[in-house]
Amino acid sequence: MTALMTATSALPLRLPAAALPPFPRPPPRHPVVTLRLHPRRRALLRCAAVSELAPAASAAYGVLLLGGGAFAYARSGSKGSIYGGLAGSALMGIAYYLMQSPETKAAGDAVGFGSAFLFACVFGIRLYNSRKLVPSGLLLALSLGALGVFYSAYLQDKL
Repeated sequence: MTALMTATSALPLRLPAAALPPFPRPPPRHPVVTLRLHPRRRALLRCAAVSELAPAASAAYGVLLLGGGAFAYARSGSKGSIYGGLAGSALMGIAYYLMQSPETKAAGDAVGFGSAFLFACVFGIRLYNSRKLVPSGLLLALSLGALGVFYSAYLQDKL
């Protein structure tokens, strides 16, 4: 039985329980286990080692871009591929160099993020136009992974 107060009297108005619709109960909440090293930071990868992983990711990504450009040039004679590989490896080399000093670490993360974003856009457009998973799709996935690493490292270094 539910009691309601009326505006004209101080006596409660009693309604039968069947007249009211049942109140839906929210689903039970399950405990969520999360690792939060720094709760205020909104990083994509929540690990303290991402900041130390970023220089190695920069070097590896630069070597892969240079190797991919050289392979495409050797296979098909594409000058655009070799120039793109050289430009990507140069940008990753600059990012790696900047990440070595604590004063310029955030700038190195930003250069790495910008170049990974640029190459993710390029490989996304190439995948859309060619509809071939190899090599554009694989390089897009690699670029997005590098993008996540540089973004998380930038947020951890900057904040």
